[in-house]
Amino acid sequence: MCGILGQACSQGAINLHTFEQMRDTLAHRGPDDAGLWCSEDKRIALGHRRLSFLDLSDAGHQPMANEDGAIWIVLNGEVYNYLELREMLVAQGHRFRSRSDTEVLIHGYEEWGLTGLLGRINGMYAFALWDGKKGELLLARDHFGIKPLYYGWVGGQFYFASELKAILKGLASRPALRLASVSDYLAYRYVPGPYTIWEGLYKLPAANYLRLSQREGFGAAQPACYWQLEPASHKTSPGEAAVRVGELLKNSVSEHLRSDVPVGHFLSGGYDSSALAVYSTALGQRPNAFSIGFEGWARSEHQYAETVANHLGIPLYTTIVGAEQLELMDTLAYHYDEPIADISIIPTYMVSQLARRHNKAVLSGEGADEIFGGYTWQREIAHFGRWRARAAQALQKLSGGPANYFVERYAEAMAMGRFRSDNLPSMLHPRMQAGIPAFSEWFYASHYRPGEWPLKAFQYLDVKAFMGELVLTKIDRASMAHGLEVRVPFLDRTLVEYLFQLHPSVYFRFGQTKSLLWENIRHSLPAAILNRPKQGFVGPDSYYMNLEWYREHLHNGYLIQDEVISREGLDSLFREKSHWRLWKLIVLEKWWNRWMR
Repeated sequence: MCGILGQACSQGAINLHTFEQMRDTLAHRGPDDAGLWCSEDKRIALGHRRLSFLDLSDAGHQPMANEDGAIWIVLNGEVYNYLELREMLVAQGHRFRSRSDTEVLIHGYEEWGLTGLLGRINGMYAFALWDGKKGELLLARDHFGIKPLYYGWVGGQFYFASELKAILKGLASRPALRLASVSDYLAYRYVPGPYTIWEGLYKLPAANYLRLSQREGFGAAQPACYWQLEPASHKTSPGEAAVRVGELLKNSVSEHLRSDVPVGHFLSGGYDSSALAVYSTALGQRPNAFSIGFEGWARSEHQYAETVANHLGIPLYTTIVGAEQLELMDTLAYHYDEPIADISIIPTYMVSQLARRHNKAVLSGEGADEIFGGYTWQREIAHFGRWRARAAQALQKLSGGPANYFVERYAEAMAMGRFRSDNLPSMLHPRMQAGIPAFSEWFYASHYRPGEWPLKAFQYLDVKAFMGELVLTKIDRASMAHGLEVRVPFLDRTLVEYLFQLHPSVYFRFGQTKSLLWENIRHSLPAAILNRPKQGFVGPDSYYMNLEWYREHLHNGYLIQDEVISREGLDSLFREKSHWRLWKLIVLEKWWNRWMR
């Protein structure tokens, strides 16, 4: 995992001193090495900060070129099936100078072209490739958006980078704040793509690529989708499905362990992280495991992690924290670039810091809840799915149709103190009200995929919206702040595709959430782990529901001083003890202080 960036212009020349400064804002993502390539006419530049895992020698240095220097590439992430692809390419006559997955992408592009390459690779990646013969700059992002990629056109030049801060470093002035993104943040807890918090800068969507032509001056181009998750409801016996899931998950863990340095584990003691530890040890590994505990909290997850680690015979490193963790909010505002109101960003940041002292890479359980049916409300939707579909049809004229009905239900499940059209205006300062558009569920609606079973539509929304925009952003920034690579085996493309083809009844056998995962680990873990209730990765409420701490930071804060929110609206939240909405404002306050002052 690394940091990448690039710049292209049709006139003038790129300032390489400034470009190096842009690159080095990503030093935390790649502390092992730094590279830069620029075309002779200084119209194209690619930059890279390296965190090395495969081929630790100089042969893995990036930017990397093909034999004649016509193709250059920078890669952030990992291609997990690179060994299999390499064998195919060698059989076609390609010769390799390194053992890296980056070189596999170069030869794969030469052999199959961009879309042919993207159809074959499996991994987490964001890469940019310059084809000098065609005069094309190509950007691509992995199937689920595990690795970030931002881009935009400013002042007649095209920029891209792994983090927004790298682009901002190269601009003469800060872009305008996108007011609609402020509204979206207050509704969704994050800024949904393809937009960012800044006007003119965008997120490349997951499973998309961007093709820019030098002949057209690297002008505006639209992302193109190269892969689509297709939900279905095929009848398969629970036993057959469980066996196949076990095979696919074992293969995924095996591929995610490919590295020239040891790979550890985040371990919470829940199903997801424990399952990955089970498969790793079954594959002959004895990985370090990392957990975080909360001082004075009976439900602290580190005690369950200890149970799993002792059972599997693997070393566990734990850090115990208290309410002082809230002071990290200023630091996190820098690393996240945009406001993101997920309370678990703090413990995720801290456990990443712990893990980096011992390992450069870890496996983590993100994605399991979304693809296996780990949420109680998913089980309820599956159970009542047919009835709800009929009810929605009957209420079509009143509710705006089944799509609107289910989008609203999903929005309710994801609420977490969201602001909506009925309460957002009163929260904003009058100066801001005129500029912020009326709120709508546009992002959820844009990803709604109607079908026979509402559960499938909800799962699709989970993968495309909640997981893709919130969960994966959180884990990337929190870990890469410390130069730690987090790998997510549950988001193996083949595994996800298989699960999305299954009938909903298979997901919740005997009323058990994640029953397909449970079937594969129930003989490998203690009953105390298998029978424990689901718990989010957060600390005690007392850490985050401290109204006095909120008041201290918000009452005379920058959002008030800069006339973003109204004092009357803020006071009403304190009277109502609306902790989740106040948390959103705290995150926005810290971000505003870091990036707008």
